[in-house]
Order: sequence, then structure tokens, then C-alpha cells
Amino acid sequence: MNIAIACDHRGYDAKRKLIPVLKRLGHEVQDFGCEGTAAVDYPDYAIPAAKAVACGTHEIGILLDGSGIGMSVAANKVADIRAGLVHDEITAHRAREHNHCNVLCLGTDLLSEDQIRHIVEIFLSTPCGEGRHSRRVEKLREFERGK
Repeated sequence: MNIAIACDHRGYDAKRKLIPVLKRLGHEVQDFGCEGTAAVDYPDYAIPAAKAVACGTHEIGILLDGSGIGMSVAANKVADIRAGLVHDEITAHRAREHNHCNVLCLGTDLLSEDQIRHIVEIFLSTPCGEGRHSRRVEKLREFERGK
């Protein structure tokens, strides 16, 4: 899978540890920043990564910040993005299966390194559900297109 990953300063250490794990699992990873723990503005990193997913150059985005909220809000401003703020295995599975999320947002202040790795693995391995789930996601797409 081709993955766009980004963080703010609060998510930097988790991102630095997660990238090698993703590569070991056979994924291609493009890092959209940031590059350290000095304070930065999350939209500067979330939006370019989300745009890369929306335009199709990347299949999935992973965004990390302290609570996950800022990155989620920013990514969801990009058309065709369904960014899900995930807290555990259940929400990781449902974000993909029920909501067809194409961007995973994680709060690194709230999760351990092992939890992050496990959540990412579940998110990446869960297929998008069909039937009622597809119908609901299509309604979101129609709204974005102004219909």
C-alpha cells in the first residue's frame, strides 16, 4: 500500500517509530513532515498528506498529533477524504469497514507505541464494507459534490 504520513510536533516521535514498521510490512511510505519536536501548525502537514490521498497518489493517510483532533479536522476539509479519529481496535476496524475512512488519525499523547502499531495494522488490513456502508458513504460524496 502507498501511504502518506504526517504529524505535528506532538506526533513526531510516534511517526519516527512507525515509518520503519510500515516499511517492514511492505508498504511504501511518503513522509509529509514535520521534522522535529519544535511547535508547528498541524494544517501545514495534514492538508498536503490528505490531498495526496484525495488525488489518488496515495491509498491511505496516517496523521499523528497529540489528541488526533486537529489533524482529523484539517484532513476532513479536503474533498474525498474521510479521516477517522481512532482510539482502539474497534474504532480502527469500524472506521474502515463502516465509514470507508482513507485517513487514520491518532492521538499520540493518548496511545502507547504498541497500541499505535496494532491500530495501524487493523486499519490497513480491514476492507471497506459493502451494502449499507457503501450507500452511506456515497451520500457523503454526493453532498461534497453539491448534489
